[in-house]
Amino acid sequence: PPTLAGRIAYDPALPAARDQLTQRMPMGSVLKAFAVYERPFWRDDRLTGQALNLHDPVPVTFDATRPGGPGVLGALVPGRAAQRLAALPASERRAMIVGSLVRAFGHAAREPLEWHEKVWADDPYTRGGYGAFFPPGVLTTLGSALRHPVGAIHWAGSETATEWSGYVEGAIRSGERAAAEVLAADRSAATA
Repeated sequence: PPTLAGRIAYDPALPAARDQLTQRMPMGSVLKAFAVYERPFWRDDRLTGQALNLHDPVPVTFDATRPGGPGVLGALVPGRAAQRLAALPASERRAMIVGSLVRAFGHAAREPLEWHEKVWADDPYTRGGYGAFFPPGVLTTLGSALRHPVGAIHWAGSETATEWSGYVEGAIRSGERAAAEVLAADRSAATA
């Protein structure tokens, strides 16, 4: 992620535009949680497992059940709501998220068999999620440095994708682009 690339000590130093771009690309805030149940009970009521309630601590839920597996409800909490929940003790955070699941799917959601959660801002290898964002003016003033190689350094990652930016598909495409750049540079150097 750009925010982590900005923590690397470069020698020689990065060009000012690239360094300033990296400084101005913070990661978003997101929390993901998965509640595991014996079976996908919500389907008994012909519910999809998807819910959208922008006034609830958990604005988005989805059915993450694998075929033949236990029932799994996923909860996505972005932005300020993720920051508020992340500041709570884990037990309070879990209670609030489960409360949202109960409001959406009934009392059967009250006691999951397993609980998994991730506060992406706490992850030392991402420092947030889903991706970096560009505050106003950043792309128009420094955007040209986003994909421009610096010596032997070629930039890849979801944020550098020309399609599907913010998704794993974009990260893969940007990796392919950066690899093609490196191969082209090697071929050019070999023929020189």
